[in-house]
Amino acid sequence: MSPTSEPHQCVLVLPTYNEIENIDRFVRAVRASTPHIHVLIVDDNSPDGTGDAADNLARELGNMHVIHRTNERGLGSAYRTGFRHVLSRQFDHVITMDADFSHDPAIIPTFLKLLNSGCDVVIGSRYCPGGSIINWPWYRTALSKWGNLYSRALLRVSTSDCTTGYRGYTTQALDKIEIENVPGEGYVFLSTIITRAEDEQLHIVETPICFANRELGTSKMSAKIAFESMLLVTKLGIKRRVFRQSRQLS
Repeated sequence: MSPTSEPHQCVLVLPTYNEIENIDRFVRAVRASTPHIHVLIVDDNSPDGTGDAADNLARELGNMHVIHRTNERGLGSAYRTGFRHVLSRQFDHVITMDADFSHDPAIIPTFLKLLNSGCDVVIGSRYCPGGSIINWPWYRTALSKWGNLYSRALLRVSTSDCTTGYRGYTTQALDKIEIENVPGEGYVFLSTIITRAEDEQLHIVETPICFANRELGTSKMSAKIAFESMLLVTKLGIKRRVFRQSRQLS
């Protein structure tokens, strides 16, 4: 893809794995919301045929590219692959979200308006004023809230929703964050991006979203991913405290 004109300056980076029940409707909903957005799908060799369905959509709709990964898997590495691809092109703004309709494509223009007004990073937040979660079981809501409180405390960040995947970035912000060096392979990757963004003193704005539980397909969250997130956040939090203390003593 070689975006050189105004309509192609924004790209949606969409990691997928086994989203055959959602991918067609979702991409069409994105295009209904933001007709000129470029769509970059990073598929982890989905056995259900998501990658093939994405290829068919790309041929039909145009302005869309699919990366098929066969030897890698994981949200963090999928985003690194997508961001690497985007940063080698001439895009200005990057949107990220989940492909299961838990994030509403209709508010992508709100993200782009904020990015165009001078924000470096836009966070679609469930926990800022006006944000909400619907149709989630109580234990998942409790786990998400606890995970965010734990991450905020350990990492010492002010963003209220560290783990949301609905975000907007300028490509300049991704350059400053040095995305290739952000640790984490699961959802913790999203928290560590926030840490880097706040360390770089980027202009971060949270905008409220309504997060809806998926209706079709299976969630990718697992006990293993949750444990990895807690472990990495703990390690990073301790490392940051030690580093700050050593700087204060020097």
